[in-house]
Amino acid sequence: MIASMMAVVSSSTVVGLKWVTVVVVSAIAFVQLRRHPIPRAELIRRLPRCLAGLFCFGVGIAVFFAAHLGNPPWDVLHGGLSKRTGLPVGLIINIVGITVLCLWVPLKERIGLGTALNTVVIGLVVDMVRPAIPDVNALWLRVLMALAATLIIGFGSGLYIGSGLGAGPRDGLMLGLRRFGMSMRVARSLVEAVTLVVGVLLGGRVGFSTVAFLVLIGPVVQFLLPRMSLPPLAEPTPSASSVAAGDYLAPPPASPPYTRPR
Repeated sequence: MIASMMAVVSSSTVVGLKWVTVVVVSAIAFVQLRRHPIPRAELIRRLPRCLAGLFCFGVGIAVFFAAHLGNPPWDVLHGGLSKRTGLPVGLIINIVGITVLCLWVPLKERIGLGTALNTVVIGLVVDMVRPAIPDVNALWLRVLMALAATLIIGFGSGLYIGSGLGAGPRDGLMLGLRRFGMSMRVARSLVEAVTLVVGVLLGGRVGFSTVAFLVLIGPVVQFLLPRMSLPPLAEPTPSASSVAAGDYLAPPPASPPYTRPR
């Protein structure tokens, strides 16, 4: 009975934390909608692409975990934290995303609507999809799953980055570090190396998928992004009456130059 009570408390805690992350990110998104309005028609055009891309991203991560051949660097960290805390991987992704987003404040990075959605949608999708993927024993199938996951994430990145609604929290961290004189390559390598080492120390899984992702994700996104990107959004200066009438909504920053997603 004690075990079942602990399971109920644990489940309630997980649900509560998920709602907290949704509320926090919704508040961030609302603030951005008010501070940087853009035409409603553009939001209707871009938001479905962004959400579809984030859904694909979450599916890809879930497939990586189901393949049991290691994970991309950030998901090595997420897996390690999940193992240590007992919280679902998707919830850990949300918590880490919000934590990284807090680092944007001193780095003076601008949060877009896509940034806020990235923080919460991917984690929710991972926790929804992962239980539906059966575990397989055949090594060749697991290798195919890892390769397919890389392609799925690449496709999702093309959709969500190409929507122009803002960089993901982890990408924005790299962009912010450039203020200290770092090149994007150095900033990316430094953060991913630290993330990978910490994730391994926490018990995260490294393997074939880690190498496959690092080698393939750049070329895949580099190929798809130009073909899937919408034209950059202009910075409108709407009148007070047009904003009050609801003709304009949320503001994304211009899409950053391509960097490896997340």
